[in-house]
Amino acid sequence: MKVLIVGSGGREHAIATSVAASSRVDKIYCAPGNAGIGQIAECVPIGAMEFDKLVAFAKEKEIDFTIVGMDDPLVGGIVDVFEAEGLKVFGPRKNAAILEGSKAFSKDLMKKYNIPTAAYETFDDPKAAEEYLKTAKMPIVLKADGLALGKGVLICQTLEEALAGVKEIMEDKKFGSAGNHMVVEEFMTGREVSVLSFVDGKTIKIMSSAQDHKRAKDGDQGLNTGGMGNFSPSPFYTKEVDDFCKKYIYQATVDAMAAEGRPFTGVIFFGLMLTEEGPKVLEYNARFGDPEAQVVLPRMKNDIIDVMEACVDGKLDTIDLQFEDNAAVCVVLASDGYPVSYEKGFEIKGLENFDGKDGYYCFHAGTKLDENGKILTNGGRVLGITAKGATLKEARANAYAATEWVDFDNKYMRHDIGKAIDEAK
Repeated sequence: MKVLIVGSGGREHAIATSVAASSRVDKIYCAPGNAGIGQIAECVPIGAMEFDKLVAFAKEKEIDFTIVGMDDPLVGGIVDVFEAEGLKVFGPRKNAAILEGSKAFSKDLMKKYNIPTAAYETFDDPKAAEEYLKTAKMPIVLKADGLALGKGVLICQTLEEALAGVKEIMEDKKFGSAGNHMVVEEFMTGREVSVLSFVDGKTIKIMSSAQDHKRAKDGDQGLNTGGMGNFSPSPFYTKEVDDFCKKYIYQATVDAMAAEGRPFTGVIFFGLMLTEEGPKVLEYNARFGDPEAQVVLPRMKNDIIDVMEACVDGKLDTIDLQFEDNAAVCVVLASDGYPVSYEKGFEIKGLENFDGKDGYYCFHAGTKLDENGKILTNGGRVLGITAKGATLKEARANAYAATEWVDFDNKYMRHDIGKAIDEAK
């Protein structure tokens, strides 16, 4: 079969790698893709938001199955557009992708259906938000309502910071229209865990847990990023946590969306906080996380096409979802200065060192091929270096060793990805 993947980052490279391993697939296209994806798929110069061009391409090439990796096209309604043209596509429709597209919607949904989450208020008037904050307990969390590349969340320690945050989000529009509405949320303490799941509208199957590192610098310092590294599984995601989430969060979310007339098909990413009162939902995403996909998908035993087709066909209950009994760690190699300002266009050397090495992956996030066939840096997050191991500690050691196999000017990474592993019992 022919498969089209929509997107251009490390997540899409991880998806493409899994698709390429499927015995059912003989041709992969990716729009727009990147230099790494281009080694296993044919990249086509169509943007992820160019729905009409994507539909025309899918029809021209007789694409059997389209996988949408990115949040923007999902929230924008790409699945509805493809379905209206009779094209088979994996991902939630627009009315379900709102689960990620609007933090206010997701918070209201959790409140209505008693899904554990932090207490909150929503605002569309900055003055009203400021008045509320003057009586609120600090620290407190401010969230731009819409999509903001994983960066629209401010943790404010003082009232002064919170008031400045309101100005930043709602008045200065640092995150664009995402800040037209804002959620003010109580600050939760505990360990964060990410859990990905496949959903077919009624059935949910949980993938392996993972843990992200959002801050740019070691010790969880610096600005929020799209993710500087990840590990899977999380040693803090115990059977007790799993049992609680299955009872009160996972199926409850799927059932709530169905009850609202918004059946969800695709991937739900649950961002969880393990608080003293029990697990609570920090956020939902309507697609694979990045870099979560880069540590979870390499450990999945199933043929990814079988699973995704079962989601689209409403037959996920027939799938026995299985993961390897091992671990994976991803360390992101970024351009120094990310996420604020950075140079790009530097040649990446040593990529051939990953060829044929089982259990090691170099997922491209921000790369491009120049006219001379050289692979250059083309973004803030450049590569995701992932390695598997029998244990988390072994996987971490393997991943950091593999970061030395590649080099480019301006190369930057955190050196403490997975440090929390050492604290696990």
